Amino acid sequence: MKHFFLFTLLLSSLLQAEKLDGKKVFETYCWGCHHQTAMAFGPPFNQIAEKRTKGEIIAYITSPKSMYKQFGYKRSVMTQFHLSNEELDTISDYILSFKGKK
Repeated sequence: MKHFFLFTLLLSSLLQAEKLDGKKVFETYCWGCHHQTAMAFGPPFNQIAEKRTKGEIIAYITSPKSMYKQFGYKRSVMTQFHLSNEELDTISDYILSFKGKK
């Protein structure tokens, strides 16, 4: 019984370690052009979070060329990313966590 408990605890720890982290996805794909609360090449996450819904954020990440006019931009310079559904969910939640932050 003791071994089963230790195995379960170890497995649970490993699964938590593999869970995607929004900051990690940001650092991997977004950091070169976006910062959380300061203007960089692209708008900061706090600005995006104030204007966009989760669905709009995901749509723009997956297909910026088809969405830029709907957002009122004159052109799209954002790279199209091919992220997994889990990465899209994680990064959009991370961006939205900056709503109201200065």
